[in-house]
This record gives sequence, C-alpha cells and structure tokens, in this order.
Amino acid sequence: MPPTARRKAAVRSEDGSMTRNAELGEFLRACRARLRPEDVGLDEERRASSAAARRVPGLRREEVAHLAGVSVDYYSRLEQGRTKRVSHSVLNAVATALRLNDTEREYLITLVDSHVQAPRAGAASAARVRPGARRLLELFDNAPAFILGRGTAILAMNELARSLLFDVDERPLAERNLAVWTFLDPEARTRYVDWDSVASDTAAMLRMDAADDPNDPDLNAIVGMLSVRSEDFRRFWSEHNVFECTYGRKRFSHPLVGRLDLDYEALDVPDAPPQKLHVYSAPNGSPSNDALRQLAAWIDPAANITALPDSTKRAPHA
Repeated sequence: MPPTARRKAAVRSEDGSMTRNAELGEFLRACRARLRPEDVGLDEERRASSAAARRVPGLRREEVAHLAGVSVDYYSRLEQGRTKRVSHSVLNAVATALRLNDTEREYLITLVDSHVQAPRAGAASAARVRPGARRLLELFDNAPAFILGRGTAILAMNELARSLLFDVDERPLAERNLAVWTFLDPEARTRYVDWDSVASDTAAMLRMDAADDPNDPDLNAIVGMLSVRSEDFRRFWSEHNVFECTYGRKRFSHPLVGRLDLDYEALDVPDAPPQKLHVYSAPNGSPSNDALRQLAAWIDPAANITALPDSTKRAPHA
C-alpha cells in the first residue's frame, strides 16, 4: 500500500480534544500487542527468559527496544511521548521491529514529526465541490461514483452510487457520511458482503483523517457520535489501525440486482486535498457489470447527480 501524505497525528481525549502524545503511546502499544516473540524471530532463550514477566499478550517494551537497537529507556520515553527529537532512522528501526506496513510506518513518523505543515484548507472550501467535478460524476453512466471529503463526508454522488449505497438526499446533513451509514444503518450490514472488513477500514480511514486536524469540530462530532452509538466502532477504533483508501475491491449484495463484485479507484481531486473521487467498476461482460447495467436501468437519466450545496453551514455536532 502506498504511504500516505504526512499528517499531524492525534486521538480524542476525554474532553473531546485530540492529543498527539496519547495517540503515539496507544498506537505503539497496539502495534506491539499484536505481535508474538516468535513472529519477530526472538530466540528461544530470550523468549523463555521473558515468559515469566509477560503479563499481557504481544511484545514487551524490552523486546521492541532490542529489535530496534535502542535502549529500553529510550523506547519507553518514545512510547510515553517524552522525546522531543527523534531521528527518522530510529523511527524506521522501530517500525521495522514492529513489522509496520508502509502506511503505518509513515503514520508513526508523522506522530513525532515536529515540522510545521502548511495550513489545511478551511472547512468551508474543503466541503465545496467544483462544478467541473460535479459534471465529471455525470459522465459515469454505468459506474457508481461519488466524492468523499474529510471524515468520510459524502460531498457529491451520482444516481448509481445512491442506488448502490444509500440516498444521500434523505439524510440529515450531519449523517451524509459514509462512516455513519456503515456503522449505524442496519442496511449497510446486509449491503456489504464483507461488512467487518469494510467497517474496520472505514474506522481506520477516520483515524487517518483525524490526524490531519485534531480540532476539526465536524470530524470530532462524527467520531463522538459513532463512539456513543456503535459498539463495533468503539472496538475497531481502539485497534488503532490506519488505512489510506486508494484502490481495492468491495463485494455488495443488492436487493434489486443481487451480488456485485466491484473494483474501486480513489483519486485525488486536483487542488482540493481533502477530496477524493471514488469510482466503482466491473470488467465488461462480467456478471457484476451486467448487474450494474441492470441497476442503471432503474435510474431516471434526467436526474443523475446529487451534491451538497456550496454553503459554509457546518454539520451540527452529535
């Protein structure tokens, strides 16, 4: 998976704010908890000597420090967020010790990176979809397409996407959101064949977006709403996974046309950094492509696009 762009990383605290140091510690602990000594090649003698002291599953701090080639004290301070300057070579060594993938590795680096980033786009401009981008959606006659903003907010959809997923126009502004639909609407559990996998990735996408701006009130409201109303979201959120949505495959079970196995591409919208164009498709002649065509036949071609209005109105908090 390609590494994500660097972001300021954060996690919600009890008062609803986001703290980088807390996220760093929780992320590292979650990463070492999922590994066993035998997974990382620790010899039998070292595994046996530490077995008696092992009270929780996963690697101990001492083992991570040994694998990364740093002192136990140094790694402990890193996990506690008490290091002011950490070289990328050390972070890469820790990432290798913890068997992080490219996205997780880059995420770790951004958690402790002290470089000042350029200001992000304002919330109002980030939620606007350019007329040209809206017209682009209209060109996908036989492909569900939508534009996703920060925090999995659905900013625009074509009719086929509404038929595949849900009708965004029927939802309150605060609920025009892919994560909200995935976790809170029972229909999503039947629509996604692999709901658990999709839900896990969706929570991980939200965590990546939360790193972009820890004080974004709209994103905090979404995370807060899901934390209160969905036990599954709390479970996936606590795993501290991170996911950069770029391409892949999703399997759907649609009440009108049955099974659809669709490939998707998530493309950056130029000059609108938080926005991604998601397009679903299937190979010509495949059963899934035939099902898409059948689904398209139910749609009025005179009204094949919906989009949120260009306004500065913010979604109400949960």
